[in-house]
Amino acid sequence: MSVLYLVLPLGLVLSAVFLLGCVRAIKGGQFDDLETPAHRVLLDEDAV
Repeated sequence: MSVLYLVLPLGLVLSAVFLLGCVRAIKGGQFDDLETPAHRVLLDEDAV
């Protein structure tokens, strides 16, 4: 039972950190264009 006093706050803190990281990534524009990087792999940049 005493382990809950350690695990519960630790889980809440870690989930808050990941939530803030996700919100920061969304506001930073990292999820704006999901199509172009996938197409860039298929395009050949070296024209002979």
